[in-house]
Amino acid sequence: MHFLLSGLSIVLMDLLLAGDNALVIALAVRSLPRRERRIGLIGGAGAAVVLRVVLTAVAAQLLTIPYLQIAGGLLILWIAVKVLIDASTLPDDTPAPMRFMQAIWYIVVADITMSTDNVLAIAGASKGNFWLIAFGLAVSIPFVVLSSNLLSKLMDRFPALIYLGAGILGKVGGEMILTDPFVVRTWHPGDVVRYAVEGALVIAVIAIGKFVCEAGRRRAGANGPRG
Repeated sequence: MHFLLSGLSIVLMDLLLAGDNALVIALAVRSLPRRERRIGLIGGAGAAVVLRVVLTAVAAQLLTIPYLQIAGGLLILWIAVKVLIDASTLPDDTPAPMRFMQAIWYIVVADITMSTDNVLAIAGASKGNFWLIAFGLAVSIPFVVLSSNLLSKLMDRFPALIYLGAGILGKVGGEMILTDPFVVRTWHPGDVVRYAVEGALVIAVIAIGKFVCEAGRRRAGANGPRG
């Protein structure tokens, strides 16, 4: 009973912390043909869970390393722009196998980068029990798959959500950079500075992604068939 109650608490905790991962998966698979999205969703969610189990053992140590979260935040910002560009293009523009592997790569890298602080809470709830961690995270796979699938369908129906999702990832990247031990120790950013930087990065990610997408469409139009 104690094992089940602890596992349930980890499941609920992971559901609360899995929003960013579901968003990355939804954005990454948005560029895939519809018949391959389900495979990408399941593969991405499975990779996310496995990585969370592995990261739990080293999360506390990783968070104390200076510059690591800065690098991770910059990587998330790059992924945010890249998935925005990919999600805004037609699936047929690139061969499906290449897009599929690219989507899985984005999901894995983003999850490694974003999950470090989240797994600390899960590690505390499990009290170091590896099988408890694995059980709780494995049970959460259906939620991540369903939420990612729902988000990808909403993005199909409301393309503006693609920009909103990329903007949220921009905020996550900014938050990671500002919570790096080096930045906290040397800059001591307050709430006003944090909100301003995160807001600026949200705007920057959306603006850069939109600019690149529009430039790509103009080039495609200029290189198209001429009558």
